[in-house]
Amino acid sequence: MHPRLAAVTKAYDVRGRTPEQLDDGIVAALGAAFADEVGISDGRGRAVVGHDMRDTSPGFAAAFAAGVASRGGSVVSIGLASTDMLYAASGQLDLPGVMITASHNPAGYNGLKLCRAGARPIGLETGLAAMAEVAGGLLDDPVDLTTAPEPERLDFLQAYADQLVGLAPVAGRRLRVVVDAGNGMAGHTARAVLDRIDVEVVPLYFELDGTFPNHDANPLDSSTLVDLQAAVREHGADLGLAFDGDADRCFVVDERAELVTPSAITALIASRHLVQMPGATILHNVICSRAVPEIIAEHGGTAVRTPVGHSLIKAEMARTDAVFGGEHSGHFYFRDFYLADSGMLAALHVMGALAEQSGPVSELMDQFSRYAASGEINSTVDDAAVVTERIAEAYAAHDQDRLDGLTVTAPTWWFNVRASNTEPLLRLNVEGDDEAVMASVRDDVLALVRR
Repeated sequence: MHPRLAAVTKAYDVRGRTPEQLDDGIVAALGAAFADEVGISDGRGRAVVGHDMRDTSPGFAAAFAAGVASRGGSVVSIGLASTDMLYAASGQLDLPGVMITASHNPAGYNGLKLCRAGARPIGLETGLAAMAEVAGGLLDDPVDLTTAPEPERLDFLQAYADQLVGLAPVAGRRLRVVVDAGNGMAGHTARAVLDRIDVEVVPLYFELDGTFPNHDANPLDSSTLVDLQAAVREHGADLGLAFDGDADRCFVVDERAELVTPSAITALIASRHLVQMPGATILHNVICSRAVPEIIAEHGGTAVRTPVGHSLIKAEMARTDAVFGGEHSGHFYFRDFYLADSGMLAALHVMGALAEQSGPVSELMDQFSRYAASGEINSTVDDAAVVTERIAEAYAAHDQDRLDGLTVTAPTWWFNVRASNTEPLLRLNVEGDDEAVMASVRDDVLALVRR
């Protein structure tokens, strides 16, 4: 693979710093390779393109369209979009698509998320590596960006909002909800969706700004939730919602401004699906709480444990005909949404469940939160494989599996260590029956990691 493509081609998408790693030429080459990969070259079809609010995104969308056009394909542009809005367009129009975004990455990054028609993902093993090979071969004979035809324009925001509200209606008492868009794409989509239901919205940072002047649009970082938590307290809100930069992930804080874990959200949405579809299959990844499969079983469902990562989860959902899947990172996947993830659809499910009963969201979520969790702890290591084996040896007397990294399980605790795909990091998640058990295991494993 050409070194410039190797630097930006990740497991599930393309991502890199601009313009040092990712520029118009590379994006155009990827557009040409994409047209070949999805079979829309030589006038045989169209692709749908959306982009986020980063300064480089409109130019990258145009460069990608030029690359598609250089192969004889054409583009339908939906303009500013969240990633789940692009998936909705790919699904409704039955077209392959690309979203120009670097998701939760800081300003100065950009990237591409790619899918086949029907929002079927394209990852490293399902076409992205082949595309990168083709694109690398085009860099010496670059696409002419000045001759591309103007793409067809489509205003898709209302169709997207209608679809989501139709999938997860919210009825009952009126809620007051603080929404922190983080200057990301939820600032474009949240109003269109939430204006269709009976909620009072308190907006935070809805102004689209790819420099992220208030905080990074990355709710996995707890420091980015501080303003949302303060606003929930100030306005006496029923709950708060925080979206990442491309709004495909959603995190929830309760009326006390305390974080509701994505595992608890997974269990809640699973239980709602199982009321409608008894016996259905629900997916959860290896770092979700042990409460998730317990609750799925208690509601008569079948729980399937998966590795981390959206391409893997979507493939497993298709294989098992699962109705829903959740990741502890705040990604939630829905069979009735093309197996794709949508932070906004997950938020509608939470609001729908809350509006149907009179108590606060903390009371609603208590039944789905059973154990003490460490959260994800990242450690820089020289060799993740060596450290992982050191941990496996130390815990050889306990049950272990290698579905994704190393998971070690005991009656009152479990932990998982996984190497990062992109950085020299080892990620640790620990859960215990109570805080003391969790902290003891966490500290013991960290001592092995950082020895």
